[in-house]
Amino acid sequence: MPAIGTARKTLRRGIVAATALPLLIGALASCGYGSEAKKEDAPAKENVADGAGKKLSASEVRIGYFPNLTHATALVGLQEGLIQKELGGTRIKPQSFNAGPSEIEALNGGSLDIGFIGPSPSINGYVKSKASNLRIISGSASGGVKLVVNPDKIKTLGDLKGKKIATPQKGNTQDVAFLNWISTQGWSVDPESGKGDVSVVRTDNKVSPDAFKQGSIDGAWVPEPTASKLVSDGGAILLDETSLWPDKKFVITNIIVSQKFLREHPDVVEAVLKGTVKTNEWINANPDKAKATANARLAADSGKPLDAEIIDPAWTSILVTDDPLASTLKTESDWAVKAKLIEEPDLAGIYDLKLLNKVLKAAGKPEVSDAGLGAK
Repeated sequence: MPAIGTARKTLRRGIVAATALPLLIGALASCGYGSEAKKEDAPAKENVADGAGKKLSASEVRIGYFPNLTHATALVGLQEGLIQKELGGTRIKPQSFNAGPSEIEALNGGSLDIGFIGPSPSINGYVKSKASNLRIISGSASGGVKLVVNPDKIKTLGDLKGKKIATPQKGNTQDVAFLNWISTQGWSVDPESGKGDVSVVRTDNKVSPDAFKQGSIDGAWVPEPTASKLVSDGGAILLDETSLWPDKKFVITNIIVSQKFLREHPDVVEAVLKGTVKTNEWINANPDKAKATANARLAADSGKPLDAEIIDPAWTSILVTDDPLASTLKTESDWAVKAKLIEEPDLAGIYDLKLLNKVLKAAGKPEVSDAGLGAK
C-alpha cells in the first residue's frame, strides 16, 4: 500500500434470522446507523444564521451527508453553524442519507449540490457519469473502520476461515477492503455471491447488531459507530483497518460536488470549504465539545443520541482531515478492480482541489495533493 499523507491530530479520540440475511444482499444499502435518516432540516445553529450577511451567487446550497461519525465534519459543521457562517445569506439546505448510491443519484440527478461520501461511491458516481458530473473537492475523515467478532467463535485472524462476516453493502468501501484483506490471506471469495473460504454477508449497518446478537453473523467489518455498537453487545475488536495502512491513514469520507454547481457557483463552493476547514480545526481544538455536538446532530437526524459506551470509543478512532488522501482512493479503486467488482476506471480528473488549496493557503496551512488525478 502507498504512503498516506502527513500525520494530523486525531480526534480525542428488527431481529434478523439467518435465513433472512441473503434477502438483504443488494436490497439494503445503508452506511449509517440508527433509524432511517430524515431529509428535513435538523434544529441547529445553521438556521439561526440563515439570511445573515450578503448572499452569494446562489440563494441556497443543498448539502448531503450520512448520520455517521465518519461524517463528523458535516455533523459538527452544520450543528455549530460553522459552515453557514461562511455562506452569509446563502442558506444551507441539509439532507441526510443512509446509502451512498442514493446520495450519488441525488448529485447526478441535480437534487443535491455538495455531499460528504465514501471513496467507493465517489468512484462509482464519477465513472457512472462518464467523468462529467462529479468532482472530489476535499477530504473529510480517515479511519473509524474495524473488524469486530464473536470472541467465543473467533480468537485469531486465522479463525475467520469458514465464518460469516458482514460488510455494509456489496462493493462499498468496507466490502472492498475486506475482500482485499481476504485475498492477502490466500483465501478466495466470489465477489458477487460472497461465498467462499469466508462467507461475506452484505448486511445493512442498522441490521448488523441484531444479526450479531442472534448469531446470524460471526462478526462484521464495519465503520463507526456500528463497530462500537457491536463491541457493546459483546463483540471484540480483532482488527482496526487503520493498522493496515502506512502512516495509519486512509480515506473514509470525501467531499464531492456537482461539476455544474462548481462551474456556476465557485464562490459558494469556496465558502463551504472555508467552513469545513474551520470545522475540522474546531473539532481538533475542542474534541469533547465536538463529540457532544456530533451526537446532538445524530439525535436530531435519527431520533436518538448514541450512548457513551458507543460514542466514546468510536470518536477516538476517527481522524478529521482536509487532505483527501488521494493515493489511498486510488489503492481502494485498484482493490475493487482486483476483486472484479468494477472494471478498471479512468480516474483522471476525479479531483479538483484548487479551491481547497486556495482556502488552506489563506489559512496558513499546507496544500494537499491530488496524487496526479486532478482536473486540468
